[in-house]
Amino acid sequence: MNDPRSTAPPRIVVIGGGNAGLSVAGRLQRARFRDITVIEPRETHVFAPLQSHIAGGAARASEAVRRQADVIPPGVRWVRDEAFTVDAEARRVHLVSGGHLDYDQLVVCAGMRMAWESVPGLPEAMASPAGVSNYDFDLAAKASPVLRDLRGGTVVFTQPPEPASCGAAAQKPMYLACDWWRAIGVRDDIRVIFVCPDPVPFGIPAIDRELQRKLDEYGIEVRYSRELRSVDATARTLTIGHGDAEETVDYDVLHAVPPQRAPEWIAGSGLAASDDPHGFVDVDPETFQHSRYPEIWAVGDAATVATRRSGGAIRQQAKALVKNMTAALDGGAPSAKYNGYSVVPFTVSRGTVVFAEFDRQGRLQPSVPFWRSLYRERRLSWIADRRILPWVYWHLILRGRA
Repeated sequence: MNDPRSTAPPRIVVIGGGNAGLSVAGRLQRARFRDITVIEPRETHVFAPLQSHIAGGAARASEAVRRQADVIPPGVRWVRDEAFTVDAEARRVHLVSGGHLDYDQLVVCAGMRMAWESVPGLPEAMASPAGVSNYDFDLAAKASPVLRDLRGGTVVFTQPPEPASCGAAAQKPMYLACDWWRAIGVRDDIRVIFVCPDPVPFGIPAIDRELQRKLDEYGIEVRYSRELRSVDATARTLTIGHGDAEETVDYDVLHAVPPQRAPEWIAGSGLAASDDPHGFVDVDPETFQHSRYPEIWAVGDAATVATRRSGGAIRQQAKALVKNMTAALDGGAPSAKYNGYSVVPFTVSRGTVVFAEFDRQGRLQPSVPFWRSLYRERRLSWIADRRILPWVYWHLILRGRA
């Protein structure tokens, strides 16, 4: 095998410095590739899963952030800029600043864009005192006191339609808030409405049973097969619907998660499939190699992964990608296969979690293979999700060690 440490190391460019981008960059660095560049405009790195705990009042905002400079893997170059377009034929990334980077291998880890503007009135609602969300760091910090101090009224929680980045995570602050309101004796004074785009809470029967039990326990009104269509922030009303059926709901607090899509420059660069309305990078969902440009790869939310997108899925994706890129640079064919494993830890109380692990066929895939009931509501899963996984993320995952 050719040594990636040879005198002419391949120029590897990674677009995106979030979970996916740094996981890949860290693994590549540990595989002794020497010329790795990460393009990331943000100076602050956020561990997104903690935003649900922040919104629900179970974590401090400071726990979820680090300086981007502090989490870039050692030996990896950071370009604080943003991708504008990719010229795949010339193997060049054009930057928003006007500069460019040439590459031999490109990894797109650009994440998804929160399309707040796609719901009329939603940006204005989020800017009002009554608008909060766990899908934005500032809005999650805003949500904590709003939900904590509420003593009456109507709270509406909305879940986005797929595709979304761990879309079902929209439910987490709802359960945390209900548990808090019950503990302080005001739950009966607060009407909680959950707007779900699907006919079931999640789509895997075993998980649905666990979540439906919690929805019933908290007395949450669920509007299944409904989506948020518009919001009037001044009147504090919103419209939800399905097909021709619509319903207008008054609210005192709106916790909303917007529709999501891939960044537009991906399709504009010709990296998406022509028939993909969402614009994801057109890669093989098992090997992560582009269907038309073999030197381009993608993992995470911006890639065609053929499974539910989640941060917890990225570890296995990054592992397979680095193995396959190494094989391709050696003149071989990608052989590592990703089975679609994904995971959504549902924080259903302030001390328990429903740990949903599954493959792309929707079959349960517990990380402890012999523990088939690991998905059930447990205190142990809460400890793992709230205490252990953040430490693993900061110290191991972003360094390519886990």
